[in-house]
Amino acid sequence: MNSQASSSKAIADPAKAYECLHPKVQEWIWHQQWQQLRATQAEAVGPILTGETDVIVSAATASGKTEAAWLPICSALAFDADAGKSQPGVKALYISPLKALINDQYGRLQELARYVDVPIYRRHGDVTGSDRKSISQNPDGLLLITPESLEALFVHQGTRIPIMLNGLRYVVIDELHSFIGTERGAQLQSLLHRVELAIRRRVPRVALSATLADPRIAADFLRPSSGPNVTFIGGASNDQSELQLILRGYVSLQKPGGDRSADNDATDDEEDRVDDAVETRSIAENIFKHMRGKDNLVFANSRRNVEIYTDILTRMCEDLRVPNEFLAHHGNLSKEHREDVERKLKSSESYATAICTSTLEMGIDIGSADAVGQIGAPSSVSALRQRVGRSGRRGGPAILRMYATEPELTDKTAPVDQLRTQTVQTIAVVELLLAKWYEPPNTASLHLSTLIQQILSVIAQHGGATAPQLFSALCSHGPFVRVSRDMFLRLLRDLGQNDVISQASDGTLLPGGVGEKLVNHYSFYSAFQTSQEYRLVAHGRTLGSIPIDYPLLIGSLLVFAGRRWKVLNVDTDAKVIELTRAKGGRPPEFTGSGAEIADGIRQKMRALYQNTIVPAYLSATSQRLLSEGRTAFHRLRLDRSPLYAYGNHTILFPWRGDLIMNTLAVALKREGLEVSEDGVAIECKDTSPESLLRILTRLASSPEPDPCSLANDVLVKQQDKHDQYLGESLLTEAYAARSLDVPATWSALRDITSARADDPH
Repeated sequence: MNSQASSSKAIADPAKAYECLHPKVQEWIWHQQWQQLRATQAEAVGPILTGETDVIVSAATASGKTEAAWLPICSALAFDADAGKSQPGVKALYISPLKALINDQYGRLQELARYVDVPIYRRHGDVTGSDRKSISQNPDGLLLITPESLEALFVHQGTRIPIMLNGLRYVVIDELHSFIGTERGAQLQSLLHRVELAIRRRVPRVALSATLADPRIAADFLRPSSGPNVTFIGGASNDQSELQLILRGYVSLQKPGGDRSADNDATDDEEDRVDDAVETRSIAENIFKHMRGKDNLVFANSRRNVEIYTDILTRMCEDLRVPNEFLAHHGNLSKEHREDVERKLKSSESYATAICTSTLEMGIDIGSADAVGQIGAPSSVSALRQRVGRSGRRGGPAILRMYATEPELTDKTAPVDQLRTQTVQTIAVVELLLAKWYEPPNTASLHLSTLIQQILSVIAQHGGATAPQLFSALCSHGPFVRVSRDMFLRLLRDLGQNDVISQASDGTLLPGGVGEKLVNHYSFYSAFQTSQEYRLVAHGRTLGSIPIDYPLLIGSLLVFAGRRWKVLNVDTDAKVIELTRAKGGRPPEFTGSGAEIADGIRQKMRALYQNTIVPAYLSATSQRLLSEGRTAFHRLRLDRSPLYAYGNHTILFPWRGDLIMNTLAVALKREGLEVSEDGVAIECKDTSPESLLRILTRLASSPEPDPCSLANDVLVKQQDKHDQYLGESLLTEAYAARSLDVPATWSALRDITSARADDPH
């Protein structure tokens, strides 16, 4: 018999690592016909198996991170069983940001769990009936769960949590990068801390990710206040896959009669003049030509674009009388529809190309995509890395096809559009991807909205709690360490004034009338805002949902799930829309804002404008667009000054990320200027370059202002789910922490005013 490893040190030799695993796990590996463990898997065995440290496994997509965690975890559980040391209750908790990822991992882990005689359960919003009851009534083995469902366990079965999790040995967090710096991440940190409070001991945490910008930030997130003690395994060096890519450029022209110009997809440099929205159809034609007859993922940047492109591609298949392989996949589609698409992607019997949003970005096993498409400029390097990682899993290269559209140049084209920013941003993201650079997360937020949720959750868990108990559990010894005692007391007062909480005569805090409604509503368990929606039903089958504020009348035409529909009936009470197939329609508008653009991307864009290198992956039209952007950059003299006179206005080009751009805009508004942000630029109305330069110079030489004093001037500060219950002072502090970066902005101001800004034009 093998014995459990006695050292937490990483084992570099795959053979030695294999010998440390339990024989039942070794048998499972043998049945998989593996030649040996991968390097990351071998390194993870020692630290995870001994359970003496928290571990982060960082490796490329499809590099075996899942097995790196679960092989030693299942071995440890099997060794415990052999020694008679197993305790009743759940043994390992797997937390995932996606229900679909849980379903995928559930299927992948079932056989391994069976080899070591450990039951496996899953719990999320789509799991109902007996499956939900079984883990509550007979807690054991591996539990795969979302943060929202774990929150629901605390609220509804709070007194049973110590019993259910009594035997907990490990917590596994998948896609760690997706949580860091978010409200959902603050919720997860709180839930993990409350788990340890409930069972009165520390539980080793194992985190998995493919795109970590800074291991120190990730470690501090995984184990707050003890980040330096986290063991880090893997890194960018594990990603050695070959990447083949092309960026195709398109030009849209709005002319009388609907004429537009576009990059023809038959060749890189041939151009046609056809009707309105031809660039959209041209992109679809390229996708059809290169991706039909294969398995692919095409990321369209928005749910509306998913519907537009799926509709065009579906009609192309119908016109040519060939089977349709192009399928829509986004969060508003029904679970059944999404799972059907995922099955078709995974099946070897047919081909499928999913036109999707980020729903297929993370590690759901859909097999190997032959190619990945990206329509529009990627908003982040991390997201593109995740997407590229879905291709090239059969030993071949990863293939990335990108599409960027710019407006036709005329004498009325705005300066920002002259710079061809969509093309240059796409190139910047690709160059940073090739350099293995990823966006550092914004970890400055106070997360007061999520703290409100956690206060109500703790009260529900225990049937009441005192203010000192809440502050100790959540703030002074919990994850909300940035919230001071004074701030916490002000928060409690705000909640009391809004009837979110009430206080009994003995000082116990209880839910108020508003708090009762919040806790008892199904939406309480999520830390993020969820809008009310209508359910779309066709012939008795639910297709998905659309925002409730989207106007639809009987007889309206709609594109949804890549198909065209006519509205038969609208039931406003039940919030149900009945549909039937039709020949026309338009996709609905979906809510949601784009991701924040990082500082590194904008600075890389400026560097691209200033050099002459032309990347080899550009099509002829993309090369021309890049050249036009560079020409405009110099013609506007942005190489000499960040200020450009535009009529009676002045446009400022800081070349900084959205957080700094927002802070700078707030500071300029405070100076009495009327400003508007336009991607890479800030337009200052009725202001000359000389006047704006004087203001910028004075700001740069003045002491950095208090962030809250800047935030005071912002009219709309509510952004997160429960911000409406914050008083003005806390709302201001929350906005300042989350949406302003004064030190970085004042550093940028000093750069701006020293960059030949004495030559405004």
